[in-house]
Formats: sequence, structure tokens, C-alpha cells
Amino acid sequence: MIFVNLPVTDLARSTTFYEAVGATRNPMFSDDTASGMVFSDTIHAMLLTHDKWRTFTDRTIPDAHASAQVLICLSEDSREGVDRVVDTAGRSGGTADPNPKVEYPFMYSRSFADPDGHIWEIMWMDPAAAPPTPDQA
Repeated sequence: MIFVNLPVTDLARSTTFYEAVGATRNPMFSDDTASGMVFSDTIHAMLLTHDKWRTFTDRTIPDAHASAQVLICLSEDSREGVDRVVDTAGRSGGTADPNPKVEYPFMYSRSFADPDGHIWEIMWMDPAAAPPTPDQA
């Protein structure tokens, strides 16, 4: 399992946003300082207030609107699924396409930034159609 921990400035707003893009809030891992958001059986995001985040590390919380520490990528089953998630993110308080779209015959990806600026890439790929080596892409 993977748990992506993200510091957020407004827990209720972020919870609503992540529900809009397809995650489900798990009440077992949620309280007034955190929302455990489930994307799948193996992928979860922990949305943490800044005070809660600081109980795990004393490092500075970067402004994700101005810098990027990670780029999180989730796959979809189709190009239409990619568009649906990113367009929903844009309508739900996030920013659609902060990075350029990537489009190859075998792969398609777009991205969104959540209300705190954390960037998520949503991609579809047909491995059977991919070239045998990366330099042939």
C-alpha cells in the first residue's frame, strides 16, 4: 500500500476536492486534523493540517504553488477517464493542466493542481502499443 501525505491549509475544502476527483474519505483515518482519502485498495492520500504535519517533521512546508517536491501520478483506464478527472479537478477548486499535456499514440496524460498546489498527473497508457525502447517514443 502507498500513503501519500499532503499538508493542506483547509482540511474541509481539500476533503471535498479529493472526493470530487474520485477519492473516498475513510472515517477510520480521519478526524479534525486529517482526512484519509482512498483512491483504491492500495493507494491512499492523507490530507493533514499544517499542525498535524508538523508532528511528523520539523522541515518547512513548501508553498506548492511556487515549488514542487513531488509529482504524483495515477493511471486511468482510458483517455476519456484522464479528461474526466482533470476537468473535474478544474471545476472543483483545483487547476487543470498546470503542466503541458503529454500525448503519444500509446500514452496520454494531463495534470491538475489541488487547492494547495500539489500536482497530480493522470495518465492512460497502452503498453502493447508502446515502442520497445524509450528513445523510440
